[in-house]
Amino acid sequence: MMYYRPLVRHGETRPEGALPLAGGALWFSEAELLSREAPPRIVPVGLVPEEIRHRLTFRRAAIAGLDMTKPQIMGILNLTPDSFSDGGRHAGVEAGLAAAQRMVEEGASIIDIGGESTRPGAAFVPEDEEIARTAPVIAAIRAASSVPVSIDTRKATVALEALDAGAQLVNDVSGFTFDAALAPLAAQAGAPVCVMHSQGDPETMQDDPKYAHVLLDVYDFLSDQVDRLEATGILRDQIVVDPGIGFGKTQAHNIALLKGLSLFHGLGCPILLGVSRKKFIGTIGQEPQADKRAPGSIAVALAGVAKGVQMLRVHDVAETAQALRLWQAIR
Repeated sequence: MMYYRPLVRHGETRPEGALPLAGGALWFSEAELLSREAPPRIVPVGLVPEEIRHRLTFRRAAIAGLDMTKPQIMGILNLTPDSFSDGGRHAGVEAGLAAAQRMVEEGASIIDIGGESTRPGAAFVPEDEEIARTAPVIAAIRAASSVPVSIDTRKATVALEALDAGAQLVNDVSGFTFDAALAPLAAQAGAPVCVMHSQGDPETMQDDPKYAHVLLDVYDFLSDQVDRLEATGILRDQIVVDPGIGFGKTQAHNIALLKGLSLFHGLGCPILLGVSRKKFIGTIGQEPQADKRAPGSIAVALAGVAKGVQMLRVHDVAETAQALRLWQAIR
């Protein structure tokens, strides 16, 4: 099988024959041809198969009312006592609502709410406890604001309560492999979804992750899951894909995925990038304290935006929004 990774450019005069990336301002005139059997090589866009070329270039539909032709900031709202960088800070309706309102003021265009930590080693949370943490906060946000809300869960019953409370997107870190009822529920509700790659569950995913070719393996998983989600009735243009940085990956795996990130445009879906405050940023950036990793997180986020990522999932909303405004102005 052949894979085509667009070599994304921005801020320059487009050469004749260059194609827009995902209907936005970025473009490409060449692609890296990848396979499992041969070394990579660069080819002109004319040699990219028509179906792949269409998926790489067509304008993405709005997701939860958000324009996918420009980067959007997803603010992280963890309603858990044990999340790796902000556990316990936003527990309860009052604190959760205040945090969401602050992130919207700082530049978040969607809030991602989770009631079960997915950090490495995190334990399973019962459904009723996860619902009790998330649904009341979602309802409070919906009563106070029109900002879109995403529910970060692996479980259909949690998603059902969240959607009933006013959530508009289902974000599943298991890639819709944990609960067989979740995809049909999202399809019936007409809710957009985010499908993420993860190797193993949070309790064991970092024990010893291995891949034959991490970039292509993750692409194949996401491609298969997008097809399965379509088969349940979810439209492809309402599916967001996430390569799952840090979920069952070593530092080398994370770097390889970030370098090859533009490959995922070939799925014909918006791309979400979630790297905020993760361990590899602390390791490379030499910052052991998670809540002091904003500079490294922003550096990686902007590198993702330069490759056409449509959504950034972040803790540090104000800092990311400021950096993004400067990046766009300079571009």
